[in-house]
Amino acid sequence: MADEMENIENAAGAEEQISEDDWAAAMAEQATTDAEVAQPAAQPADIFPSFGGPSAAGGVMNELDMILDIPVQITVELGRTKITIKNLLQLAHGSVVELDAMAGEPMDVLVNGTLIAQGEVVVVNDKFGIRLTDIITPSERMRKINR
Repeated sequence: MADEMENIENAAGAEEQISEDDWAAAMAEQATTDAEVAQPAAQPADIFPSFGGPSAAGGVMNELDMILDIPVQITVELGRTKITIKNLLQLAHGSVVELDAMAGEPMDVLVNGTLIAQGEVVVVNDKFGIRLTDIITPSERMRKINR
């Protein structure tokens, strides 16, 4: 038991003798050995553009410019209802279809079928438009999808 205690004390004393300079010398020796042994690293395929580096900001903007001309369908939804085929066939000129939306309620704005905002109807130069009153955040959209 006394021998074990002596070995532990000697080991602790040896650890205290190792200085930061010794660690730095060991790390430098390791680095030179690794550099001598290392083979040329395989170069990654140039499939995807790099998002880092000095030209990353300009590169991302150029990539965004590529999608700016893609058309999307915007739909403003006044309301919805379900009716039977029998009632649908009875509709004629002047028929009124009751919707689930209340008068004065904001209308849904959908882009490619996804709700992105709500707004109110406006008339500009004899054309209908919509003034956005509430933008749906991406986190709110995800919450609605997860329901």
